Amino acid sequence: MDENTTYNEGIEPDIPVIPPSEIKELEEEALKEKRNAETSDSTEESVIYWQGEDRVPEKISVLKETLKEVMGYGVSFDVIIREMTFAGRPAALLFLNGFTNDVIVSEILTRLTYLTPEDVRDGHALNDMMKAYIPHVQVEQVSKLSKVINDVLCGICALFIEGASTAILLDTRKYPVRGLEEPAVERVVRGARDGFTETIVTNINLVRRRVRDPGLHVETMKVGRRTKTDVSLLFIDDIADRVQVEAIRRKIKQLDLEGLPLGDKQLEEAIVNKGWHPYPLVRYSERPDVVASHLLEGRIVVMVDTSPSVMIMPTTFFDLCQHAEENRQTAFMGTYLRWIRFGGIFASMFLLPLWMLLVVHPELKPPALDILGPQENAKIPIIGQFLIVEFGVDLLRLAAVHTPTPLASAMGLIAAILIGDIAVKTGLFVNEVVLYMAVAAIGMFATPSYELGLANRMVRLVLLVATALFGVKGFVIGSTLLILSLTTHRSYNSSYLWPFIPFSAKAMGEILFRKPLLTSTRRPALNKTRDHTKMGSEMNSKGRH
Repeated sequence: MDENTTYNEGIEPDIPVIPPSEIKELEEEALKEKRNAETSDSTEESVIYWQGEDRVPEKISVLKETLKEVMGYGVSFDVIIREMTFAGRPAALLFLNGFTNDVIVSEILTRLTYLTPEDVRDGHALNDMMKAYIPHVQVEQVSKLSKVINDVLCGICALFIEGASTAILLDTRKYPVRGLEEPAVERVVRGARDGFTETIVTNINLVRRRVRDPGLHVETMKVGRRTKTDVSLLFIDDIADRVQVEAIRRKIKQLDLEGLPLGDKQLEEAIVNKGWHPYPLVRYSERPDVVASHLLEGRIVVMVDTSPSVMIMPTTFFDLCQHAEENRQTAFMGTYLRWIRFGGIFASMFLLPLWMLLVVHPELKPPALDILGPQENAKIPIIGQFLIVEFGVDLLRLAAVHTPTPLASAMGLIAAILIGDIAVKTGLFVNEVVLYMAVAAIGMFATPSYELGLANRMVRLVLLVATALFGVKGFVIGSTLLILSLTTHRSYNSSYLWPFIPFSAKAMGEILFRKPLLTSTRRPALNKTRDHTKMGSEMNSKGRH
């Protein structure tokens, strides 16, 4: 007989009992198979899978087992459960290390340690602690374990008491935040130097500091089954079009994604620009003053946590061509800067195709433009030179992103001197190609919207190829298709080229001229605002005189 085989009293001797060690092995094997079989898409499904119901268990031992499977307790070093005793009752504090304000938590725990069993009533321990003995502002009582886990993953602490089927959530979050800096893309000579960060609460506070209107609403939703990313919708209730607000809100709530690890750009593709069209339908900004001014115009702002930029909707092609610097100067100088910027954007799109057209068909060139060249021939055809330089500029742009700052200047010198100058001297390129390509590149970088600049660059490339292949017909047909494409491109049921198509003389004047503050009394009609006027009737009458 095997010495490990045991028999229970009252059972026939020929029926062996499984040893405890083998039972433990079988249980571990069954648990392993259950883990491998789990295919939960959300925290709720995972809690129900392991616990049978989505409720906070009354026993802390059961809670720890569930958290071990759902949340990785015991495996992830930053998931911490601090077990204590308050008022003679076992308790546990669940939190993430690094997201918790230690000072606030220590103050709360210190106060709870003074409790005696007489201070709390049987069956009401959790309520008594929350209402009378926890000196904190943001406190909530929750019965669903899935909500507790999701909130803890956001940085909130959860307090469990033995025998209670609910938990107390304490908002003691402390996110890692970088200092406020001026955005690198939207710099101004005069103006505020603060910009958005990767923390959504900080970004909302920066906007509220500038718009102290009780009508400014901030609605927050969570997107993503796994990431639970915070997405906030900002609008001024008595100005913004409620139909547009409801449309954006509905699209965000209907999203069924695993998450938004890349932030606002993924959200834009999910709710706005779903196709292959290169032109952006939202305006990105990292400046709180720009966002505040657009909110007062009736626009809708979408913020995504972990993204230092926000989305402004709806927008048009001409909105993307404007910059905050124009409004920081006088009306005259602002108009001048705006026209210079429009000229740069036009040059980035059409300068190279037009010059290519004059090279392919020299009979179209007026005598006064003979200086445009080319004055000499090169070993590579003109279209080949343009394509090489186009791809070279893009390669340099990508290299500049990955080059450390101290080496960026050296890389620019290498590109300008060693590559450009030597290519011209060896006869591979003509001087005019390098010159006009530099002007077009400057126009692209002068475009306020980075996304619009990239889209214009693709249009320039297509027009270059069409002009080289088909001459005048290629340029005319390509330009016509571009205008048709932008006209049919809709920004929340509004024309992308408004106010040029459909034409509105008054609105087009607002685009071409940066009017003085007191003469701009009405909000853009594109936004379909509920309140069209920017000033009161008395101020309007003063502004007209």
